[in-house]
Amino acid sequence: MEAKTKKERPMLQGVVVSDKMAKTIVVEVMLRKLHPLYKKYLTRSKKVKAHDETNDAKVGDTVRVVECRPLSRDKRYRLAEIVERAR
Repeated sequence: MEAKTKKERPMLQGVVVSDKMAKTIVVEVMLRKLHPLYKKYLTRSKKVKAHDETNDAKVGDTVRVVECRPLSRDKRYRLAEIVERAR
């Protein structure tokens, strides 16, 4: 018998725009969506707050965040990994 695997949680990738809060980062995620009528791609941005336990991510870093249980009023994501450091 195979062991049941947990369902993959939704992941987002974006750029850190703020790290001023304690153990929290603000990540701007760019979303590309196809317009149903005009068949043109629209770029939308969305800012999400993510939990950064070690305060490791800095402004300009490209990070990957994963969805989790609500940690506060605004935080619904946690830092999974830092993809690329800011130069």
